Amino acid sequence: MAKVSTIIRAGLAVVFLMACHSVMAQESAKQTPPEGGTPKDFKLPAKQQFKLENGLKVTMVPFGKIPKATISARVMVGNLNEDGNTWLADLTAQMMEEGTDSRSSEAVAREAAEMGGSLSISVGPDQTSVTGEALAEFAPGMVALMADVMINPALPESELDRLRRDSLRNLEVALNDPATMGQIAFSRALYGDHPYGSLYPTAEQLESYTAEQIRAFYKDNFGAQRTHVFVAGMFDPDAVRSAIEQAFAGWVRGPTPLVMPPEPTEGRQYVDIINRANASQSNVLLGLPTLDPSQPDYIALQATNAMLGGSFSSRITSNIREDKGYTYSPFSQVSVRRNSGHWVQQAAITTDDTAAALKEIYFEINRLRDEPPSAEELKAIQNYMAGIFTLRNSTRQGIINVLNRVDLHGQDESYLTRYVSRVYALTPEEISRVATEYLRPADMTLVVVGDRARIGEEMAEYLDPK
Repeated sequence: MAKVSTIIRAGLAVVFLMACHSVMAQESAKQTPPEGGTPKDFKLPAKQQFKLENGLKVTMVPFGKIPKATISARVMVGNLNEDGNTWLADLTAQMMEEGTDSRSSEAVAREAAEMGGSLSISVGPDQTSVTGEALAEFAPGMVALMADVMINPALPESELDRLRRDSLRNLEVALNDPATMGQIAFSRALYGDHPYGSLYPTAEQLESYTAEQIRAFYKDNFGAQRTHVFVAGMFDPDAVRSAIEQAFAGWVRGPTPLVMPPEPTEGRQYVDIINRANASQSNVLLGLPTLDPSQPDYIALQATNAMLGGSFSSRITSNIREDKGYTYSPFSQVSVRRNSGHWVQQAAITTDDTAAALKEIYFEINRLRDEPPSAEELKAIQNYMAGIFTLRNSTRQGIINVLNRVDLHGQDESYLTRYVSRVYALTPEEISRVATEYLRPADMTLVVVGDRARIGEEMAEYLDPK
């Protein structure tokens, strides 16, 4: 009996070893993934475009298998048009959400919900976006609802005090946030008195805005000639076109889009430490004016940014987050406006490590300028950029955003269809050249929000001499 038991145990051991071997073999196989396929360029879905006599442009993109449609009207009016009245565009948009001449705000929300969707308005530096989501069969109805909100806003004075109070609360919160403090100073340093340099109003300024100002701002800036309506998703193209023509044909032509590119700043715009006594972190912004998407080197600059600080595996992130633990969430980006752009590296750094982290950021910038990256490192960045580009543009809103982007910057659609191939055509030497040409440390503006008493002496070499 003991002999039989021994034989059984031996057999089980053999089975266990064979199973382990199988698992190890599988794991080994997993560690060697197959070669990826040949990268393919982005393919734009077939689209229809037309223009109304009043100048309103329309792009329709039947797309996808989900029975929903997204309609987004992009109006060329934003913070650029405020003429020193910061947030007047934002307050106007909030007032537009308070109903129309024939519909209350509650009625607008209810009708949108009954169509299986919603309606929202947002404001950016260059554009106001009015966006509606609806089930496919209700796309024409959503067009009509959006047109009513855009063309016939009630702009009720009775709601202004409430909206102003909400904005004042938001302003107070923002102005006490160290990241916002840094952004305000950084934008002012780069753009000066240009509207791009004024991110937030004063409380007194916000309190002064009247219903008459808001109505005047709407009248002076909104109109068909400044508007491009995008439709993406599942919908009846003929029915939606008919709805757009019927709803928008009578809208006033309005003014042409405002063209007011900022004057680029020359050299470093020094900013002293913005003091926050006893702060546990220093919020750092480092950057300079650079390219907008219409420029030939823009894609190469995007790759350079992704390699430096614009991806999770970037050099600056690996250095000051993974290796040294100075910060948790550093990131860089190429931030664009119409006719302008800037590069910025941001990080919330442990106070005692502020100067050390900044030294490493400069080190990584200079290293990329001096030494081209390896082919392997560049390939990883190329794969990342191609993948992100495809994913971002695979949804209804993504397609609208990317089509609006090329429209805003006056680009040809080949920018989209050839983007992936242009990314993979980049060379290590080109990355180094672009870093050298556009990311010049000597011209970079530095903003630091932190405890001056603890970091001032160590940061002296990086700040404006007094």
